Amino acid sequence: MVEEKDIRPEIEELGFKNVANIYWNAHTPHLYEEIVRRREGNVAHLGSVVVRTGHHMGRSPRDKFIVKEPSSVDKVWWGSENKGIEEARFMNLFYRLQAYFQNKDVFVQDCYAGAAPEYRIPIRVLTETAWHSLFARNMFIQIRTTQEAQDHHPEFTIINVPRFHAVPELDGTSSEAFILLHLGKRLVLVGGTSYAGEIKKAVFTMLNYVFPQESVLSMHCSANVGDNDDPAIFFGLSGTGKTTLSAEPTRRLIGDDEHGWSEKGIFNFEGGCYAKVIRLSREAEPEIYECTRKFGTILENVSMDSDSRSLDLDDASLTENTRAAYPISHIPSALRTGTCGHPKNVIMLTCDAFGVMPPVAKLTPEQAVYHFLTGYTAKVAGTEIGVTEPQATFSACFGAPFMALPPAVYATLFLKKIQTHKAKCWLLNTGWVGEIYGEGERIPIAYSRALIKNVLDGSLDHGEFEKDPQFGFMIPKTCKGVPSEVLNPKRSASDKARYEERARKLAADFKENFKQFEGDVSKEVLVTMP
Repeated sequence: MVEEKDIRPEIEELGFKNVANIYWNAHTPHLYEEIVRRREGNVAHLGSVVVRTGHHMGRSPRDKFIVKEPSSVDKVWWGSENKGIEEARFMNLFYRLQAYFQNKDVFVQDCYAGAAPEYRIPIRVLTETAWHSLFARNMFIQIRTTQEAQDHHPEFTIINVPRFHAVPELDGTSSEAFILLHLGKRLVLVGGTSYAGEIKKAVFTMLNYVFPQESVLSMHCSANVGDNDDPAIFFGLSGTGKTTLSAEPTRRLIGDDEHGWSEKGIFNFEGGCYAKVIRLSREAEPEIYECTRKFGTILENVSMDSDSRSLDLDDASLTENTRAAYPISHIPSALRTGTCGHPKNVIMLTCDAFGVMPPVAKLTPEQAVYHFLTGYTAKVAGTEIGVTEPQATFSACFGAPFMALPPAVYATLFLKKIQTHKAKCWLLNTGWVGEIYGEGERIPIAYSRALIKNVLDGSLDHGEFEKDPQFGFMIPKTCKGVPSEVLNPKRSASDKARYEERARKLAADFKENFKQFEGDVSKEVLVTMP
């Protein structure tokens, strides 16, 4: 029998001395008890736990900094997405954080990032709250045996302290909230915000730094696989449908948000899902809906009746960015290994607020690289602080805030992967078609599911296409389950002249945005520009 590990010396090595109780790898029921006892959240009808994240109800990208230190300073993609902070300031804040934890309880979850055994990275998440420890337990890959726990030596450490605030004048931060990544020490500090998504995205940023240097493409995408061994990946920013469209009962879910593409195929970075649940319906998204009603699920900022403890998923009074964090095992169709072969289809999701993009378009490899680097979509209200309605945006690699290396690094790997493995590439618009946001309706999810079904079974690939005159990609003329008049946005538009104006404006925005990448791509990619 393996004795339980004494974790205190390892915590003290981090500089956290004289801490009170250490809750190491506490299981879900134990964490539930602590959440309720500490009044961090409430248990809802049927078993999920409901928490509030306070002022921060979305990510706070302006509060993220990467430490400028010798091992990484020449590799990082510095700019608006990755702002630098001096190492001395990082350490000063870290020392104060060590003092802050004296005589306080600490929750520790030892887990993994990366489902593929050859790329599995042991991580440790320290939190001051029980519910953030449960979040880490849900989101990352859990340790299953006592021996694994004994042998666990973390390569990444994430310290999450919502109640500890930075002093901007002293620490060089933008506000009292901070997300600080020291790539050399493999150490992340998150504080001043209770929004749990900062934990998972900080780890993702670290993986985006490490894996491409090992020729593994790190991707902001979901993935699933059918019975015919036909893996598919779905790129997209928050709110574009990655989680919804990949959680398909007839296919096995690999993961809903973050993956790596190695020489062997696709593997999930995580062990859980973090889904938007505002206005979630049982009819449209049955599997995710059921997850909101299960023991172990954390619901962030979801409305709950204080008497009956029943949920109201339609209530956006706190935020549009209500979230559910649950282990992937809550999804019946999930593939427990978190791995599959090379994708047969690559689908890039966008939520177009201007009604210009077609519901689906076929891309050449070069066009796929162009749209991968462009990362066009609309930010969904509430996803980030200050966003109150959808805004057109360009996010390199469909995840610029999390890309630690220059986008060209990921784009080069991406082109090599799709060419080597002959993956078919598609652009899928889950937003507005023909009409602008506010004047028309968002495309029904049933149409998006039908389009994906036809993509994945190969029937769409063999139909007739017409070339889009503005963007050059190929639009199908017919698709089973979708009215033909919906497939071409110009034909769907009630005012053709206004549509043409919006299309020209959007194409001009594409060109302006892509200027930053023109020196990093081949002429074959450049000629695909609208």
